[in-house]
Amino acid sequence: LSGFTGTAKTDLLTRLAAMGVQTLDLEGLANHRGSLLGDHATPQPSQKAFETGIAMALTRFDPARPVVIEAESSKIGQLIVPPSLWAAMASAPMIAVDAPLEARSRYLARAYADILADKTALMAKLDILRQFRGHAVVDGWASLAAAGDDVALCRALAQDHYDPAYATSIRTHAGRIAARITAPDLTDQALGQTAQRLMATLQSIDT
Repeated sequence: LSGFTGTAKTDLLTRLAAMGVQTLDLEGLANHRGSLLGDHATPQPSQKAFETGIAMALTRFDPARPVVIEAESSKIGQLIVPPSLWAAMASAPMIAVDAPLEARSRYLARAYADILADKTALMAKLDILRQFRGHAVVDGWASLAAAGDDVALCRALAQDHYDPAYATSIRTHAGRIAARITAPDLTDQALGQTAQRLMATLQSIDT
């Protein structure tokens, strides 16, 4: 399951699981949201505990049915996705979720509210990107953070940092996209409808 940052992929995984779809939530097992701002208040598990959690989840799956996994990099926070699993993910068909930038910005402001509330920790994370995005860009983010405009900050982070990186990555894997789902809105009600469409789409894909 792929898509630009803020397309509620983890939320959609949870909804699919509740509907009986086999899902593997790597970010949940890694206790990390899979991005620069992805830390939780509690630490990540050890690499061994992470891999044990994955193995236990896999043993519960029916191998005759598809398993939905969020498209991730090979590293989630400080933890490495096991190479055999990563290889399977890298060759699997993809369903891409598309959503407007404004809807994604509002969703990110809600999903990362804890990170956005701690301005000192937030700026420490954003400062890491100065060498990649430049001082002017990061200073712009800092101004939005100081003003408390979380939606505008999330919009700027998506436009300036997350979206360019995703666009580069998805060009490499464009041939694997088996279907696209458009989510005009990312409210709870809209996400429920998107999950229903995802389940229907999943059933039509030859895995």
